[in-house]
Amino acid sequence: MSSPARGGRLLSAPEHFLDARQIAAVQGGRRGFLRGAFAAAAAVATKSAVADAGDPAILELPEHSKALGQPVAARGYGLPSQFEKNLQRRESPGLTRVSGASVSFTPLQGLFGIITPSGLHFERHHQGWWDIDPARHRLMVMGLVKEARVYTMDDLMRLPAVSRMHFIECGANTGMEWGNVSVPTVQYTHGMLSCGEFTGVLLSTLLDHCGADRAKGRFVLAEGADGSGMTRTIAMERALDDVMVAWAMNGEMLRPENGYPLRLVAPGLQGVSWVKWLRRLKVGDQPFGAKDEVLHYVDLMPDGKLRQYTSIQECKSVITSPSGGQTLLDKGFYNVTGLAWSGRGRVKRVDVSFDGGRNWRAARLERPVLPKCLVRFNIGWEWNGDPAILQSRAIDDTGYVQPKINQLREMRGTRSVYHNNAIQSWKVSEDGEVANAQVY
Repeated sequence: MSSPARGGRLLSAPEHFLDARQIAAVQGGRRGFLRGAFAAAAAVATKSAVADAGDPAILELPEHSKALGQPVAARGYGLPSQFEKNLQRRESPGLTRVSGASVSFTPLQGLFGIITPSGLHFERHHQGWWDIDPARHRLMVMGLVKEARVYTMDDLMRLPAVSRMHFIECGANTGMEWGNVSVPTVQYTHGMLSCGEFTGVLLSTLLDHCGADRAKGRFVLAEGADGSGMTRTIAMERALDDVMVAWAMNGEMLRPENGYPLRLVAPGLQGVSWVKWLRRLKVGDQPFGAKDEVLHYVDLMPDGKLRQYTSIQECKSVITSPSGGQTLLDKGFYNVTGLAWSGRGRVKRVDVSFDGGRNWRAARLERPVLPKCLVRFNIGWEWNGDPAILQSRAIDDTGYVQPKINQLREMRGTRSVYHNNAIQSWKVSEDGEVANAQVY
């Protein structure tokens, strides 16, 4: 069996996972597959034991088995192994550090499960990041409220706290595919996506604390403290649902690049609405028309009009392994895995195709399957060495089906940048190389 390696390749095991007899068992149905898989595993274990009988790595004790290791004080803050140093956020030439803006991409091809490690969480800055002293940071709540209040971090952290797992995706994620630009790896096609456990106070709690006018107040303005003056409008029904004012991520305080000491968490909405270094919330009776929602982060439609306030991230999925830049080194069984998400709720099903969308099979969704959160899917695939096109298609609990790229372009044209949730295709060539491809 093969497994993803940090260098972006797939390494083959000493033996094939399934032989011809076991493949026939797979074709006999689900029960046959299970019998064949267990038989194959037993066969591999037996053959591997024989093959490893003379392996020096087995017969000779390595140095780490004969000497004392490093003391716990050697690392004040835990770091990954030196052998994992190639797995890191990466920038894209031409897309980053333009006029003070910058972005780095999460290495989705090398991650497991659904939680993104804090050190690999994607970054998107409009005017760079700051490491702000929490003792000096303040949050003001004002507007259509009975009593405007100013909160210190100590004030906020004394309020009732919640912890929730949610994905965050930049509205421009997969944006280059609009213009037939095929970037090579899933890190660059979909890497402005991460998922974490956020801890903070519900925005509804703060609004109630200040006596927000729920009759007249229909929108909330969120403003950040960075140099770009990032401001975004959040509809009141969203604000009262699951939006959070968060100070922690993945069990520790936010990282500076993720908005330390305070940020908005707006589940299901594009990442720009998750305002970092949050300093002000204002309740109003109409959208605020901030620069970052009427001129930026708008969708250019085929008729030349701009579609505004399209904040929700629609249902989407992507296969992360095998994916672009990786290589299948041998024929045989592979575990095909990926991620799916929906800004409107839970992912209900993910289908996978190995022939460019002509035939589909339902993948296995790994628990937990949470609302507005990444879900990991897996499915077995027997590669016979022929060219193949791998795709995934997600369906959420509203019934929405992830579209093909041509279906999306029929409605949105080709000049957009944001909200590309089209099906992603990976082409596998006869030599095992995997590359980005668009299938219409």
